[in-house]
Amino acid sequence: MDAINIRNLTKHYGKARGIEQVNLTVAQGEFFGFIGPNGAGKSTTIRTLLGLIGPTSGSAAVCGLDIVKDKDKILAQTGYLPSEAMFYAGMRVRDVLKLSADLRRKDCRETASRLCQRLQLDTGRKVEELSFGNRKKVGIVCALQHDPKLLILDEPTSGLDPLMQKEFFDILREQNKKGTTVFLSSHILSEIQHNCARAAIIREGRIIACDSVEALSRTNARRVTVHGSVDLDKLEGIRDRRDEPGVVSFLYYGNMDSLLQVLAAGRISDLSVSEPDLEEIFMYYYEKKDGDRI
Repeated sequence: MDAINIRNLTKHYGKARGIEQVNLTVAQGEFFGFIGPNGAGKSTTIRTLLGLIGPTSGSAAVCGLDIVKDKDKILAQTGYLPSEAMFYAGMRVRDVLKLSADLRRKDCRETASRLCQRLQLDTGRKVEELSFGNRKKVGIVCALQHDPKLLILDEPTSGLDPLMQKEFFDILREQNKKGTTVFLSSHILSEIQHNCARAAIIREGRIIACDSVEALSRTNARRVTVHGSVDLDKLEGIRDRRDEPGVVSFLYYGNMDSLLQVLAAGRISDLSVSEPDLEEIFMYYYEKKDGDRI
């Protein structure tokens, strides 16, 4: 049984586009990345999966349960962290955590205490006194304290300082090793590259790529940086060109023999050729037209 199985899922907001014909499968126990900038459809996909909004068409199952008929059962087995967590004013952190546990009819005090210690979260503070980062920590504990089968995390690290981000991902990896499926939605590509085995890229409400992170990063393109003077105007296959005094850097997708001929005709003091990182590959997917090949 898959943790998430989406078939032609579509959500429209009146005439506005939400998501279109999304197809996606996430296996149990995966650490899966969902990549896209703000407005691409990540949050709409997640909210539809959790039954927080209804689909326009298509279907999906979470932990084998239908997102329309079984949304209460899905929420019971899922830990969800929205991009912006909101809490009742006047409540202290410990009260929010207890309310979240009580709604699930579970005693989560031991796990909650351990998580609060690791995230350096003061449970005696009132939620309206908390910084954005500390409110995010409260949401993290609420999502994790009941040991869910599936974690769905929407931009989880915004507001967290680097040390807390590291601790947070340590916690996620520990949960994943125990069998918890992690579905991580993010526009921070390093988070996906360092933690996920597979990922999907969404653009304008549609999945445009889904593969292992290694495969998504694998390309015949190279990042070329040239120190000196070289005429690149007639060379085809150049993208993302960056010119500085005495230095030019670009992604090259063309014929390598042609590149070497152009470089040989120039006056070069230094040269580096390297594989592009995932962020550069991601930008290619967002800029490429149908029919382009990476």
